[in-house]
Amino acid sequence: MIARLTGTIDTIDRDRAIIDVGGVGYLVRASSRTLAALTTGGSARLMVETVMREDAIELYAFATAEERDWFRLLTTVQGVGMKVALSLLSSLSPAELGRAIAAGDRAMITRADGVGQKLANRLTSELKDKVEALGLAYAAMPGLRVAPGAAGTGGAIEDAVSALVNLGYRRPEALAAIDRVAARIGEDARAETLIAAGLKELAR
Repeated sequence: MIARLTGTIDTIDRDRAIIDVGGVGYLVRASSRTLAALTTGGSARLMVETVMREDAIELYAFATAEERDWFRLLTTVQGVGMKVALSLLSSLSPAELGRAIAAGDRAMITRADGVGQKLANRLTSELKDKVEALGLAYAAMPGLRVAPGAAGTGGAIEDAVSALVNLGYRRPEALAAIDRVAARIGEDARAETLIAAGLKELAR
């Protein structure tokens, strides 16, 4: 099973690319977001999901592990095949998907080609709890939780930073904000408390 490819980009098409690895060309399917990060003739290191069928082996490539994990999560939902999962990842970033699912924003989800209202309903109902468990939920919304880290071990701080990054903030500014609030309210605070304080800090 292929999990990663590192090589030279030989060809980029509308929904696929060919990666030359030691003289062997691997055809990979990818979202428009991943393809936009590639340059013909340039080097790339891509995460890969290998899908084995009765009549073929297909490779799906991702610029980040986060996008790959979302692909895996999306395809657990009935009615979401590989093509629809890539369509969703082309239309929305992982952070936007997390916010849309957590908020039940079906209108945003249906922006993706091949996703109607019925499938959007299924995505929001089936994935909400899983999204929260991954720490991708919209932390500012009442009733939603980010998986708490262990007090005193830095886990809560890292969870809080990750949550802010998944909400669209750059990691350096998210880390700086959480460091400031942790120094003020204590490093043993729960992740939810750190996130709420961090959002206020970033809003200043």
